Amino acid sequence: MKSIVVSMTVAAGLMIAGSAMAADMPDVAKKNNCTACHAIDKKVVGPSFMDVSKKYKGDATAEAKLIAKVSKGGAGVWGSMPMPANDAAGKKQDQMKEVVQFVLGLAK
Repeated sequence: MKSIVVSMTVAAGLMIAGSAMAADMPDVAKKNNCTACHAIDKKVVGPSFMDVSKKYKGDATAEAKLIAKVSKGGAGVWGSMPMPANDAAGKKQDQMKEVVQFVLGLAK
């Protein structure tokens, strides 16, 4: 019985921690459907934001590269699954920049 209570307590703690992590996702990422394919700490369809942040840590050109990638879409960097364009018309650059800055800030 004691092990069941401990297991339930641990599971509840993990769910709360996961919810807290999800709550830190910027609203602009939710608004632009980034969360359909990405999570902060785990691969969904695309890579986790944390993995992206680690990959580009220290790259002075990362912000511009990632804004272009998010805006225009692309494939090949993280596998064969393509990422759709999210701002092909270039009208949401400030929103894309906010998401990219959040992602890059995760590895600091």
